[in-house]
Amino acid sequence: MRHQLIHQDENKTWAVVLETGDEAGACLLEFARAQQLSAAHFTAIGAFQRAVLAYFDWDTKDYERIEVGQQVEVVSLIGDVALKGDLPSLHMHAVLGQRDGNALGGHLLEGHVRPTLEVIVTEAPAHLRRRHDPVSGLALIRPDKELP
Repeated sequence: MRHQLIHQDENKTWAVVLETGDEAGACLLEFARAQQLSAAHFTAIGAFQRAVLAYFDWDTKDYERIEVGQQVEVVSLIGDVALKGDLPSLHMHAVLGQRDGNALGGHLLEGHVRPTLEVIVTEAPAHLRRRHDPVSGLALIRPDKELP
């Protein structure tokens, strides 16, 4: 994984490039921790040699794994960084294109890069925190203020 700061004003924007063999989530989490990000969003394109997506089943309150055991295009990967406790955590969704043009999508659990994943990470100006939601059982971003 390589990165370069490409813009800085009150917030920073980086280009983060992953290479063959890198696992997307692990690398992006490592980057978020190294940069001490407490709130950010990112987008990416590239390709995976294999991946694991997931679908959240509301009834069971658990993720159903979707194994993708083939080379796929990362048509779109979007995600955010927020604090869970005192550490950054990621939430990522991906759309993956197959050889025949069909697409698979869902929550990204694993993405093993081949040959590249080009990620643009933009820092947000405020802290975001994930808090346990008792209804879903998930750690969800909870802004500090509510609209009237």
